[in-house]
Amino acid sequence: MSLASVSAQQNNAIAAANAGAGKASTASTTGSTALHSLSANFGDFLKLLMTQLQNQDPTSPLDTNQFTTELVQFSSVEQQINTNTSLTQLIQLTQAGEVMQASAMTGKQVTVTSDHLSLQNGKGLIKFTAPAAEPIGIAIYTDNGAKLRDATMTATKGSNSWTWDGTDNSGHTLPDGAYKIAVAGANVDGTTAAVPFTVVGTATGVQNLATGMQLQLGGLSVDFGKVVSVGN
Repeated sequence: MSLASVSAQQNNAIAAANAGAGKASTASTTGSTALHSLSANFGDFLKLLMTQLQNQDPTSPLDTNQFTTELVQFSSVEQQINTNTSLTQLIQLTQAGEVMQASAMTGKQVTVTSDHLSLQNGKGLIKFTAPAAEPIGIAIYTDNGAKLRDATMTATKGSNSWTWDGTDNSGHTLPDGAYKIAVAGANVDGTTAAVPFTVVGTATGVQNLATGMQLQLGGLSVDFGKVVSVGN
């Protein structure tokens, strides 16, 4: 084994360490593998170095700068692997702490921004602000686009709310879950325009997914960035 081949194996250890830093779920295993590979390479390097020193030509000794550079590189890689492993552990601890803090929301009334309403225990609630007293149309759909319920109300200027009783246009009671909802108001020219709204529900759980923390309101899951307020 030459110094060049050892250096190439060392570079592989660096690549393994960098890959581990990007994936928290597998970084611990990757870091352990990288350290094991680095240790094996370092042992081979020392054996090779000692053999070369014992058998060097006195008239043409080895260049000390070469193996000194190799030693420095091995040390740098080891520090990088250890740093990556420590960062992974820190990320995992932070995520665990976020889950614990978020779980405190369970059982509380939460207002979120979503295009889906959460039907819980046969009721769903939305809130919206109307710029003026005007008629408002509300429609509830399945995710496939099938309309389940139409409703109209006359909104007052300012804050308004609407509660769904969980029935469709035929009066059938629908199961709890997440349903797509649209809210529209009438313009002066006879056209309609979407009205921004928020969804109110009871927090029932927390999930830590690869895409980030998710808050569950019954059958509805939303990013924590969508949470507007938390009540009692």
